[in-house]
Amino acid sequence: MALPHLRVLLLGDLIGTPGRKLVRRLLPALRRQYAADLVVANGENSAGGRGITIASAEDMVAAGVDVITTGNHVWRHQDVRGGFDRLPLVRPINYPAGAPGQGWRTVAVGDARVTVVNAQGRTFMEALDNPFAALDRFLAQPPGDLGAVVVDFHAEATSEKRAFGWYLDGRVAAVVGTHTHVPTADAQIQPGGTAYVTDLGMCGSRRSVIGMAVEASVERFVTLRPTRYAVAEEGPFELDAVLVEIDRATGRGVSIRRVDRLDD
Repeated sequence: MALPHLRVLLLGDLIGTPGRKLVRRLLPALRRQYAADLVVANGENSAGGRGITIASAEDMVAAGVDVITTGNHVWRHQDVRGGFDRLPLVRPINYPAGAPGQGWRTVAVGDARVTVVNAQGRTFMEALDNPFAALDRFLAQPPGDLGAVVVDFHAEATSEKRAFGWYLDGRVAAVVGTHTHVPTADAQIQPGGTAYVTDLGMCGSRRSVIGMAVEASVERFVTLRPTRYAVAEEGPFELDAVLVEIDRATGRGVSIRRVDRLDD
């Protein structure tokens, strides 16, 4: 008999090879421990710390990730454009018409369905289409039975993320923020039944500046001169995530909790 709640494990941005290796090490046990029905991870920094490739996406799938969301670096590597047809990749739904891939993916979870939607904010980022209006259109004319809807909102400003969460309250099961790579402590169930957190965090080196090597990052702020960023390779490594439970009958979020791990 199916449990009354769907369990979705959502991982913060994977940062380069260290992030992918970390997820390979820890995800199988996490999935068993929390009986996760679906694993979603943001992979837009999985290739060299910026962008995603077919190879890095395949690595994430092999590690046990079911759906890969992205963001503003999705097109940095050209080969990923050919991966949307055969890999569980999602790009922001508010990119202009004609962009490769699509902004959502519906997955069968036993006798239930979960639709993962990716949207990108506009404050301090590229001027894409309005994400609020994009979700309005998507929810008003859904492409089939969506089941429970989980949204990865890839955005810079915490205020825009918070506003987006309130805007969708009661209309989707969960809104989780990505992009800033710093886990936030505001996981909550909103009054309308939407699970929310401002940022999932990241999967990468803790001895870093949001996943990148400390020395080059500090030099850039001290000197105001361009420096070449590199992915931080030194441990310990952190895996930042949340577990969202969704009522199968109503499609509403019923709980959300942080699932963060530190690995030497």
